[in-house]
Amino acid sequence: MRRRPFIPALALASALLAAPALAQTAAPGQPAMQTDPVLATVNGKPIHLSDAQTAAAELPANMQQLPPDQLLPLLVNQLIDRQALLVAANEEHLARNPAVKQAMQDAANEKLENAYVQQKVAPQVTDAAVQAEFAKDYANKPGPEQVDARHILVKTQAEAESIIDQLNKGADFATLAKKYSIDPGASNGGELSWFSQDEMVPAFSNAAFALQPGQYTKTPVQTQFGWHVILCEGKRQAPPPAFDSVKDQIRQQLADDAIKATLADVRSKVTIKLFNPDGSPATQQPQGQPDNGDDSSQPNVNLAPPPAQ
Repeated sequence: MRRRPFIPALALASALLAAPALAQTAAPGQPAMQTDPVLATVNGKPIHLSDAQTAAAELPANMQQLPPDQLLPLLVNQLIDRQALLVAANEEHLARNPAVKQAMQDAANEKLENAYVQQKVAPQVTDAAVQAEFAKDYANKPGPEQVDARHILVKTQAEAESIIDQLNKGADFATLAKKYSIDPGASNGGELSWFSQDEMVPAFSNAAFALQPGQYTKTPVQTQFGWHVILCEGKRQAPPPAFDSVKDQIRQQLADDAIKATLADVRSKVTIKLFNPDGSPATQQPQGQPDNGDDSSQPNVNLAPPPAQ
């Protein structure tokens, strides 16, 4: 089942601005409305439309799908609640609590870190950069080798060997697939269509790509799914991918590379010392940002341009 796409933060902000209830054009004879109108006040502190736009980006995806005229009251009430809680917390001087103070500082630090990375990364992940990377790595270059194959999946090796024996005697592969295969594609005669080697589990891919068109595996192929008999119906070099099919992948790779470069740069400008859990100096000290393939510690950078002020 396909998921309904949610409204990106920028599009949502634009929708809020364009909503009929928020139209910026004044009625005839009335003064022009403010570009960032006040939607509510809490103890005299104003809550602006821009505050609602910022809060919209923090909502779960399912709530971002609400129409703006339904979403705006929810956002305003949420902002009122937050401001009322802030008033109460300040009245009790919670900011003086050491644990709360540290948590507030940690949150501020994280925002500052991400803002710095955003500032460094965003200029390197532009539409022009994505287009240039596509032209360099994809355009007019052949794709990977692909195989067009059918397969029959059964539970046991003996069943697969029996099917191969029937094929050796001239049986039709698609007919046997419809009769014996437990794969969901059995009704289509076991058709898999075109696939690249990295799209299937290794044992299956290795067997399929070793075949020539018209050949089938003479011995059963075992994977975690069961036992396979594979028929190769064709081979080709895949055409170059369309830009739209890889642009998001390219953008993500550019962002990852820029983040890693930024982290390596800032680490090179500070003094880092590592210690063992017992407090003794570690024998190996870091040199720049290691590339271990783990992006879990990288900042979460939003590469969308900021809303117009």
